[in-house]
Amino acid sequence: MGALRKHYFPALAEYVREGNEASLFEATQLGKLLQGIHPEEIIALHEETMQTLVANVESEEALALYNRSFIFLIELMVAYRIRVQPSDQNERIFTEMREMLFKSHLSFQNVKNKYENVLQHMDSGIALFDADGILSFINLKMAKLLDVPRKMLVGCTLRDILSRPDLKRSAKRTILRVYREMVLQRSRYYEIQDEAGRHLLLTGTYADELDGDYLISVKDVTEYKQIEQSAYQNDKLAMLGKIAAAIAHEIRNPLTSIRGFIQLLRPHLAGLGKEEYARIILTEIDRANDIIYEFLNSSKPSAPMVRTVEIDTLLREVLLLSDSEALMKGCEIHYESYEENLQVAIDTKQIKQVILNLVRNALDAIGDMTEEYKGRIDVATCREDGNVVIMVRDNGKGMDRRTLGRLFDPFFTTKEAGTGLGLSVSYRIIRNHGGTIHVESTPGEGTEFKIHLPSVS
Repeated sequence: MGALRKHYFPALAEYVREGNEASLFEATQLGKLLQGIHPEEIIALHEETMQTLVANVESEEALALYNRSFIFLIELMVAYRIRVQPSDQNERIFTEMREMLFKSHLSFQNVKNKYENVLQHMDSGIALFDADGILSFINLKMAKLLDVPRKMLVGCTLRDILSRPDLKRSAKRTILRVYREMVLQRSRYYEIQDEAGRHLLLTGTYADELDGDYLISVKDVTEYKQIEQSAYQNDKLAMLGKIAAAIAHEIRNPLTSIRGFIQLLRPHLAGLGKEEYARIILTEIDRANDIIYEFLNSSKPSAPMVRTVEIDTLLREVLLLSDSEALMKGCEIHYESYEENLQVAIDTKQIKQVILNLVRNALDAIGDMTEEYKGRIDVATCREDGNVVIMVRDNGKGMDRRTLGRLFDPFFTTKEAGTGLGLSVSYRIIRNHGGTIHVESTPGEGTEFKIHLPSVS
């Protein structure tokens, strides 16, 4: 057996490295010299030799070596069988069997490579664990989501993966959440949002459906969520329009009557030294009318009366209106245009309303910081992909992800005296102009709004 081992190792090593016909000839020669050795001893020797060969190679290369060694072993065993029972008939059978095995193996490899290639390039991440909890397959997408090379994950248990020092802490927390929800509680579907803000939908296929294996697939559904959110927003605004149409006039009419009678009573109240009461009542009635006006605009802003204007001129006019308020709050407003003569076709009144709303929100966010904090608002314009981009950025308190998700919802506000209608109105106005509005924010660092409007120049 020692002599066989001495010849077997180099012969097998040469074949699994080269995989050609010349090196396979050694398997046939060895098979003819195996008299007196039990087939199980040959299999054990083969496995021992392969373990030595694959000890220092990557997992993917090891799989290829095992595939080649299978052909070597079959060639050897067929030669051994014929040697034990030699005949011309056996030689012919040997040749036919050998050709059939090669064709079968080649066909198997082609099919395997084809489907593995499909799995590797799917837009969903896939991870397959066997019955012992060992990761047996992971595709490129899943490895990219974990930000760890595939070859470092295959063959690991979940505990091994979690103990990896190169796995981000956020990824570890996510894996533990998924494990509790999908493995312990056996939820078939689970949706999470990662640190980058991506919405990920996970699907689990359990062992009873996969012969003991466990499959986890992950799909990035961020775009679908955005479409769903947009549809949800439109539904809410449509409902808001119906409510507004039903009650707005019914409220404004009595308010108008009350305001008229208070003005008639004002001289009598002044004679009683109570003119301040009349002023407060009139102020509150006007505030109620303003809220109703915002309510109506949020449900259905009027169609824009567009004309071509230079965005630079418009923004300078708007920012001039905010300078005094910024000065009172100890805040600086900086404006910069990265390209001259940027023209857009807009309803100037409506776009002014949007910009003023964003600047005032920025002033409020800065005002919530400490007194010694130096506030700054940057407004800039540029051209990008055929659009004029208006950027409004502040260094105020910022917003968390939950607040960002509801920012354009009607009646959602973080202000004590706010109506929650300003940004929903702005959203509708920009959309009616064929543009888009996006927001990014970091708590404690500030917020940035970007408005994209079609350029006409």
